[in-house]
Amino acid sequence: MNAVTLLDRTPPAAGCDRPVLKERGQREVFCGLTGIVWLHRKIQDAFFLVVGSRTCAHLIQSAAGVMIFAEPRFATAIIEERDLAGRADLHEELDTVVGRLLARRPDIKLLFLVGSCPSEVIKLDLNRAASRLDERLKDRVRVLAYSGSGIETTFTQGEDACLAALVPGMPTLSETAPAPLMVVGTLADVVEDRFKALFDGLGIPVVFLPPRRSRDLPAVGPNTRFLLAQPFLTDTARALEERGATHVAAAFPFGEEGTTAWLAAAARLYGVSEERFAEVTAPSRDRAKRAVARHRPALEGKSIFFFPDSQLEIPLARFLARELGMIPVEVGTPYLHRRHLADDLELLPHDVLVSEGQDVDKQLDRCRAARPDLVVCGLGLANPLEAEGITTKWSIELVFSPVHGYEHAGDLAELFARPLGRRDRLRV
Repeated sequence: MNAVTLLDRTPPAAGCDRPVLKERGQREVFCGLTGIVWLHRKIQDAFFLVVGSRTCAHLIQSAAGVMIFAEPRFATAIIEERDLAGRADLHEELDTVVGRLLARRPDIKLLFLVGSCPSEVIKLDLNRAASRLDERLKDRVRVLAYSGSGIETTFTQGEDACLAALVPGMPTLSETAPAPLMVVGTLADVVEDRFKALFDGLGIPVVFLPPRRSRDLPAVGPNTRFLLAQPFLTDTARALEERGATHVAAAFPFGEEGTTAWLAAAARLYGVSEERFAEVTAPSRDRAKRAVARHRPALEGKSIFFFPDSQLEIPLARFLARELGMIPVEVGTPYLHRRHLADDLELLPHDVLVSEGQDVDKQLDRCRAARPDLVVCGLGLANPLEAEGITTKWSIELVFSPVHGYEHAGDLAELFARPLGRRDRLRV
């Protein structure tokens, strides 16, 4: 790219027409409650109360790596046998738990009641409970509900459900008010700060969803334009569009190329000149290219296979193929939103198999036949594949780590180079 072509854009075509293998069968997925791990760090005055089993509590505690004597901003209201047997009023018990929680933690300004597999199986209506508690506590704390259940979902959809629950309570932006660009998706604070500095340099006013403080929800209206920072926010995007906002199509900001395309989509919208765009982004682009290039010798020519898990698979495969010279064999994703992923699909090699959904036995057969150098998959498949001599990368680590933008392009490349380096060291 150069200063003349940075803002040029040809609408994607082949990406929308690309054939996709659709599979419906047994799936290996992680629980949507996992999203609490990064959400509770982002919204600093929110608390996430899971209504679930002891297994739910152990899962979140383990995933977050929080020591038992710490006081994180999440907890689990345990559904006991007496609740399942109908010998207790679950709503009364939940009200009691919430009362104790708020007495102990007066700093809470936003309380999420998070549904789980157990609460959904027994048909506990948390939306009704949240509405009742919100009315009772409206002068002190806002109460919302969303589902983090692992039934028929994948783990990143917990964030999507959480952010979608925030949208109805966002202030309304009048048609005459200036509308800043809205960046949607949970980003580490350091990533958000760097993106804001770039947008400021381009002269583009920007707000972020979710905010760091719950009372700072951005306003939304017919003039709102939003960029998705995460490809799995389908319900959130739909909720924003129902409020009148318009999605700005772009590749996702992974690596130098994706980040440049993502920023360029906003720059075109706000009339930023080619010269200014090049001037503002050039230093960061150069650093990103150098950081990525350090890992290219370890990854170039290596084959990679993606099992469907995080919904980051397509933009990550694009980054690895175009910036690091890897060869995607199959790119599986739990759900494929073609409109949101059109730019990334167009930039994928045209001979790669893209699959949506999962039939895990069939996909394992294809993976074993391909014998890729690296497999990206969930925790449930990683150890069995490693036992077969196949090198793996946990997909959940790609969600937990800061990987967006120019400054983290090298870190993202290293996450894929590291397991291959470990394999080579073990062979010596």
